[in-house]
Amino acid sequence: MAKSRRPAPSAPASSDKPATLKDLLNPAVVEKLKATGDELKAAEEKRKEDIRKREEEARKAEQKRLDNDFGHLLEKSGMDWRKFK
Repeated sequence: MAKSRRPAPSAPASSDKPATLKDLLNPAVVEKLKATGDELKAAEEKRKEDIRKREEEARKAEQKRLDNDFGHLLEKSGMDWRKFK
């Protein structure tokens, strides 16, 4: 005996959906929350950019210091200075 399949229940109507927080909140409050979120994202992006710039400046300063260090330049040089004695 074959079991009869029940038809799949149709999707619930849009009026049957449970209310979301966005629907329950005042639109002015939702806009204020969005604006605050955007400000926080912008502040985080600016902070990351400032950190990146500081790290880049530190690398440049270290490279400049090493370029003025004769011992470092001598080690970095690929020439065999004993040949030129």
